[in-house]
Amino acid sequence: MKTAIIFTTNHGATEKVAHLIGETLKNNSVEYFNLKNNPKIDLADFDTIVIGSSIHAGKNQSEVRKFIKNDTLKLLQMKIALYLCCMNQPQEQAEFEIAYPELLRKHSVYNAIVGGEYAFEKMNFIEKFLVRKISGVSSTTSKLRYTEINNLVNSIDNENSI
Repeated sequence: MKTAIIFTTNHGATEKVAHLIGETLKNNSVEYFNLKNNPKIDLADFDTIVIGSSIHAGKNQSEVRKFIKNDTLKLLQMKIALYLCCMNQPQEQAEFEIAYPELLRKHSVYNAIVGGEYAFEKMNFIEKFLVRKISGVSSTTSKLRYTEINNLVNSIDNENSI
């Protein structure tokens, strides 16, 4: 089986999760695509597509939104899984629904909200200020949900073994 893990990351958490997924999948050849560096992907080369994004100020990255908009019909004909890095727990389900269209969410073998990280060393002054003000967090913090990441991987592995 050949899997594409497609993502966009601002401070590295979404990419970190992409690699955790790829390294844990069984019997798979995995390729990683950061849409900021590689916006054109030939989906026909893959059996399974995993799409990852993160939320900033209530939206996911424009590169992921554009990719989904352009390739929805192809994605609906493939095995897909979706994940979202998000640190705003009270709003995470609503943010997931904003990030991914209902058609894809229903078609996906697994929809995962995997937590996230605040990487202060990778933020600019304004980002640090906003994170401190909005979340109350003042230093690098990781709240990745490894169990949820493993659930996503297990769902993909189960689908690929059918």
